[in-house]
Amino acid sequence: MKLSVIMPVYNREAYVGAALRSLLRQGDAADLDIIVIDDGSTDRSVEAVRAMIDDHSCIRLFQQQNMGVTRARNNGLRQLKPEAELVSFLDSDDISPAGRFKADVELFRENSDLDLTYSRMMLVDKIDDGTLEPTADSNSITVRGIHLSAAIFARRLVARIGDFDEDFVQAEDTDYLLRGFEIGPRYVLPDTVALYYRRHAGNMTRQEDVQSREFLRAIYKSMKRRKADPTLRPIEGIFELDKLSDWRSL
Repeated sequence: MKLSVIMPVYNREAYVGAALRSLLRQGDAADLDIIVIDDGSTDRSVEAVRAMIDDHSCIRLFQQQNMGVTRARNNGLRQLKPEAELVSFLDSDDISPAGRFKADVELFRENSDLDLTYSRMMLVDKIDDGTLEPTADSNSITVRGIHLSAAIFARRLVARIGDFDEDFVQAEDTDYLLRGFEIGPRYVLPDTVALYYRRHAGNMTRQEDVQSREFLRAIYKSMKRRKADPTLRPIEGIFELDKLSDWRSL
């Protein structure tokens, strides 16, 4: 199956190579198309990506002026090839665990009506960029959190959801996931660990005031949509929000 993975990049020279390698090692699980959108990086992120393209034709690089992650994600959606059957995401400072795609893509092969798989994520503070695994002394928690990389979307579901809402500075992923679940897709919740979320000083989610405001705005928009359209589904029993209260303990 053709699986497109969209990766926005902004000043992630230190991490983007490891993120890409974590995807490339899973090429036996699907026909990978890795779409890298550089959002006007001022470091050597672009050079790090280009250094890998010569040996890996499945990586495609596109550049835009710095316009933020939401517009970068939308640019990635515009680069999807007609033959793409599945769509996922990986942020350029995170890691896709070995076997992640093999486990969940098989569910789509078994069920042609499946629209979405939504798996777990591990939050970690130390990753060995050689093994692409958390270090032995890493602090970690595993949750079914709110993260695009936990999802694999059937292309038809992406078409139904539409673009990312460019009003969002952060929480565009929360809004997108809520909109996706609201329309009632056929989904499963595997126990696969879909990503290692790398905690570091440069995480956008460290901007707690912005994160909280944008997250609450995404929830409010969901409530308004569902009030205006009773056919939309409530979002219950999916995200482990109580466990995410441990987020700051890492």
